[in-house]
Amino acid sequence: MIYLVGTSDTKAEEISYLQGLLTNGGAEVCAVDVGIRAALSVMDITQAEVAQHHTSGAAAVLGSEDRGQAVAAMTSAFAKFCAAHKHQIDAIIGIGGGGGTSIITAGMRELPYGVPKVMVSTLASGDVSPFVGTSDIIMMPSVTDLAGLNQISRHILHNAAQAILGMAEHPHVAGGGSKPSIGLSMFGVTTPCVTQITAMLADDFDSVVFHATGTGGRSMEQLLSEGMLSGLIDMTTTEIADEVVGGVLSAGAARLDAVVASGKPYVGSVGALDMVNFWAPSTVPEAFKDRLFYHHNANVTLMRTSANDCERIGTWIVDKLNMSTGPVCLMLPEKGVSALDIEDGPFWDPPANTALFSAIERGLNQTDQRRIKRLPLHINDPAFSAAAAQAYRDIS
Repeated sequence: MIYLVGTSDTKAEEISYLQGLLTNGGAEVCAVDVGIRAALSVMDITQAEVAQHHTSGAAAVLGSEDRGQAVAAMTSAFAKFCAAHKHQIDAIIGIGGGGGTSIITAGMRELPYGVPKVMVSTLASGDVSPFVGTSDIIMMPSVTDLAGLNQISRHILHNAAQAILGMAEHPHVAGGGSKPSIGLSMFGVTTPCVTQITAMLADDFDSVVFHATGTGGRSMEQLLSEGMLSGLIDMTTTEIADEVVGGVLSAGAARLDAVVASGKPYVGSVGALDMVNFWAPSTVPEAFKDRLFYHHNANVTLMRTSANDCERIGTWIVDKLNMSTGPVCLMLPEKGVSALDIEDGPFWDPPANTALFSAIERGLNQTDQRRIKRLPLHINDPAFSAAAAQAYRDIS
């Protein structure tokens, strides 16, 4: 069943057109109304039925004269609707402007990974991170406003219909592998470390690598919390540097919370904690103007963390991991934490690394379940990767 979602009070013509395309394509379609005003077309699931999923009932959604409040309430209601119906939704497609996009994608984010999700939106050509989050939503720009059909919008909606039809008709069939999946975090400057670990564990584990750019860390921990990962080899904790110091690739203050809550095996390290990420040089805050920078490219600027930064970062990490009830092993590479932090490299700074390691060793409450391994190696040395791989085998 393909769920077609839109606001019938403003997008009735487009919904009807899209429903016809899907039906003509052989799909069974359920049209869902998430509008906040009187419907202008007949829908299979009415706005009132969706609104009933709000914790305060339908009146909290449909009884307000304030559009902003009504949209926020419908957003909450539709998210709960999708969570309650996730086993009936084989695929979902939505159309919307600002309000509709917020409402519909909130519901899409409640659906499991792999369920086809297409959102045709007037906002899809900008920053879509608030709508996509850590999900696998496909955002399709509507190009024109969704204010009635025209030769452009018909073309876009046709393509969107064919996309969701194809995904629904040919769902992915999971392989028969029985190897447990583990999550690994990676950055360009720790790629050798992580690729070596995955090769070393390939016979026994399905390695799922995440790019440590904020979204990657959040996605990795969400999958851990949902039971789709059996543990983590978190070599690249650079997102924590951005969170503590103020960079642009933070995974948020909840980083490591899933590790604590899950109790699953965790091998971590300090990969790329020598850097804080910013965009083009002009985006670097004035407060950091006298710091050491490395210009990765025209749009990515890396700032070397200071000894003070590193002490704060190390303390942040151990404050979280001290709450974990599962097995934890922290790996400390004495000869550098990234490809830039190596002897004679642009970010080589032994005092900063000493501050980081000392804060971790001083702050971590070591037990039989919670250990530190300090090695006279660089993080990208094959021997360090081998030690990390063995550490995971030992605690998993």
